[in-house]
Amino acid sequence: MEELSKSQRARLAIRTFKTIADALILRGYYKPSGRSGEKLSESLQQFDPEIYGSMSDHRIVELQGLEYVMDRMPRGIEKCNRIIMTAGEDFRETSFEKITPLKRRRHSYIVSDKEICFVITRGLTEIYDIMTNITFLNIESQKIHRQICHKEEGTCSEWHELENIVQNEIDLEGPALDQAIWNLSIILGRTYREARETYESFEVHHKKNGNYNNGLFGIIYGMGNRIIEEAKSPDTLLTIYFTPSLHEMIGRHKYATMWAKNIKRNLHTLGFRKRSIHVVSANMHSMKNIFYGAGYLKSKGMKVPENLYTMAAQLRHLEAEISEYASGLGFTYLRDTSESNIDVMVFDTSQITQCNLHESIRCDYDYIKKEKPVIVVIDYAFGAQAYDILDELLCPCHFDDQTVSFKIDSVNIMGKAGTLPGNKGDIMLATAHVMEGTANNYIVDNDLDVDDFDKDYPIHVGPMVTVLGTSLQNRDVLARFHTSNWKAVGLEMEGGHYQRAISAAIIQGHISRDIKTRYAYYASDNPLHIGETLASGSLGDDGIIPTYMITKVLLHKIINPPPVNRCEL
Repeated sequence: MEELSKSQRARLAIRTFKTIADALILRGYYKPSGRSGEKLSESLQQFDPEIYGSMSDHRIVELQGLEYVMDRMPRGIEKCNRIIMTAGEDFRETSFEKITPLKRRRHSYIVSDKEICFVITRGLTEIYDIMTNITFLNIESQKIHRQICHKEEGTCSEWHELENIVQNEIDLEGPALDQAIWNLSIILGRTYREARETYESFEVHHKKNGNYNNGLFGIIYGMGNRIIEEAKSPDTLLTIYFTPSLHEMIGRHKYATMWAKNIKRNLHTLGFRKRSIHVVSANMHSMKNIFYGAGYLKSKGMKVPENLYTMAAQLRHLEAEISEYASGLGFTYLRDTSESNIDVMVFDTSQITQCNLHESIRCDYDYIKKEKPVIVVIDYAFGAQAYDILDELLCPCHFDDQTVSFKIDSVNIMGKAGTLPGNKGDIMLATAHVMEGTANNYIVDNDLDVDDFDKDYPIHVGPMVTVLGTSLQNRDVLARFHTSNWKAVGLEMEGGHYQRAISAAIIQGHISRDIKTRYAYYASDNPLHIGETLASGSLGDDGIIPTYMITKVLLHKIINPPPVNRCEL
């Protein structure tokens, strides 16, 4: 039998994980420590995701991956032995505490000290994301259990001291804290410095800034203690449940339908039915700041920096003030009420004047006075949710017993992505989207070119790989996509799904075949470089230039007439 390459084995493991996950969702439940759960763990460890670092090393607990996961999961998840995923439970009349993780917009509720319920509103990608994170936590919990139960007489002394600190809620400082971290480092198989840095990082968001987690001591104790309790009684085995309502929701666009209907109702009310609509998937600040930032600073008697990126940095903490200023100048903010977790901003460009825009923005004011384009900025979707929301947004709707269609002239995607040939902060322009784990590939007629951007800025042009999730990335697979004939330049989660929705809308006649599509991504990480994965942290100030450069280019395309095509003789 021919031996598989590393990338082939990893791709097989990814496909196996997805197949098992789909089967378990249909079955309705599974136990991470049971046979099915162990198969999930095996496949996860086989494709060894970059974001989970040293997960496959049984000697040490993976700390950067742990921090990444806990930032995206609800507080207390480490000690739960009952986790439920559902679609439409109404918890408003209950006493259950609602929890939103620090870095993932998802709805979860603490039902009891050992039970958490996730309300899934963002489709299969969200389910896969939760399942991979739970699998990772279970693998690391078993490592902790093996480390603390290595003696014949029971658990080790370091564990007893940790238990005393957590159960008695002892506040530590000075030498006592140093000793506790030293003991913890022994349990983790890590150096004192590694344990200390992780402890301090967790403390930033433990009671000091939002209470998003239980602190490193509490988290490690909860993980290890759950496995100890499982060993004592099979009734306490961690179990994941998928409710019947979740099965019915998958593929139905339930939340996306409500989301899109609300947007189109507002566009109709604002009188934009016959206006050119330009959809932009982006963050909730860059387009607004470019449109109104200079005008706001002038209104306050402040000097407007000549450099657009300097102005963007100056406006970072003035979101509310700029929104208030913009509200009378064609700006409308639509906060999501459908639980899709996607807010929307609407810009009526006909109300924009030279006083509002930054001087670096090139605008044909006669053109926007005549054409009056409307820009609809939608917040980032999550994986396959992108198909649901755009598919619903592009289709006609019904108001007052009449069918209403909007004139969608362009779809513009500014995404965060991992780069393969470059570095954090680089920009990637998509020529195609390759759907990982499927045979689906989509060529992109991208209305963006390297010459549209600032001169000499690092820009990579080529196919983008649309991955199953942030956790489901493997270095060998990604390297293969980059170095093989695919020549992929990056990986992302939504672009291929957006492209599916655009193609479906063209086939169904909802939008014109001449619609402009624009895809530009800025590199938030480099999964091929150790220390540059998403687990290493955000771009911070380094993300200002690529974010605002892409926003500026997209805006130029919308508020200026398209170039005239001339035939050369």
